[in-house]
Amino acid sequence: MVNESRLTKEFISLASLDSPSFHERKVADTITATVQAMGLEVYEDQGGLVYGGDTGNLYFTLHGEPNVPSLLLMAHMDTVVPCVGKHIIVEGDIIRSDGTTILGADDVAGLVEILETLRVIQENDIPHGNVEVVLTFGEEQSLCGAKVLEFDRIKSKLALVLDNHGVGKAAISGPSQYQLFATFHGKAAHAGVEPEKGLSAIVVAAKAISQMKLGRLDFETTANAGVIKGGEATNIVCDCCTVSFEARSRNAEKLEAQVAHMKAVMEATAEQAGTTVTIKQEFLYPAFKIPEEDSFIKLFQTCCKKVGLEPVLEATGGGSDTNIISGKGIKALDLSCGMTDVHTLSESIRISDMVQGTALLIAMIQEIVETGGRNL
Repeated sequence: MVNESRLTKEFISLASLDSPSFHERKVADTITATVQAMGLEVYEDQGGLVYGGDTGNLYFTLHGEPNVPSLLLMAHMDTVVPCVGKHIIVEGDIIRSDGTTILGADDVAGLVEILETLRVIQENDIPHGNVEVVLTFGEEQSLCGAKVLEFDRIKSKLALVLDNHGVGKAAISGPSQYQLFATFHGKAAHAGVEPEKGLSAIVVAAKAISQMKLGRLDFETTANAGVIKGGEATNIVCDCCTVSFEARSRNAEKLEAQVAHMKAVMEATAEQAGTTVTIKQEFLYPAFKIPEEDSFIKLFQTCCKKVGLEPVLEATGGGSDTNIISGKGIKALDLSCGMTDVHTLSESIRISDMVQGTALLIAMIQEIVETGGRNL
């Protein structure tokens, strides 16, 4: 039922469009025209204006039988950088970029699998309940689009978020995340004439970072120093250095303890150096978890086997729109859609994996109807 040629062409078309976070206009307009041609109404909110972007979140629904649970399908329209001027190469079953940019399978794969699912349902008169679709902007920037969704428009209590690597996988738990923004204060001086009169903020920051527990801390907790900026010239002792950190964990107590540790190390190091550090803390999103025995997971496993996939349940260390909607009471699986080596110049995807990913979506929609959505 899945039209492989059409799916491939649509992937290449959408992946070829520039779509950095907050500048998803070309992708949004293309999808809007496509969905309207299917006879569906599209609503775009004004969420992008909150972040100075040019695009909002898109909402549309394929209406179906009202006596079965509605299902929400989600994907995001933005891609990580470098993503401008992509050149797409098809080599047999594999699609990749020319290596100078990312491919954008994260999350163009999710977009095209959702669109193809809707087409197949329409073309084959497949019985279905209401299938709601929400496509977000700014997901790669701390899930910005999902944070400003108009949730009163979303009726579904079950969701599949197409934003995971591989095929036949479902992330059933994911972490909470904090970001920390630290400004270390020093004292400027001429680095060649009288460096002893200065205090290097870079040195203080480096000492603090060296004393922190970073990287993989245990099976559910990670932390990282990701961005450091400071200094104007090599002949000036740096008087200000900023560092951006993150901490993630699927365990709330561990996350709070790690954040407290990082702040304590920074403050103690600054005090020992005779200076200060200013720390700002931001909670980005909540953790999510669905028990393995949940009926929605059982449905996923059943449908994987129906389309020839071996189901895999996993705990992820990444964040996705799944975190946000789960926090709003929607039971959501972060579903794989074929992407590999995401966020790198080696990113690629197999056409056959997208075909299977689409087949899985169709099977799950059918299964909900056939079972009447019992216990979901």
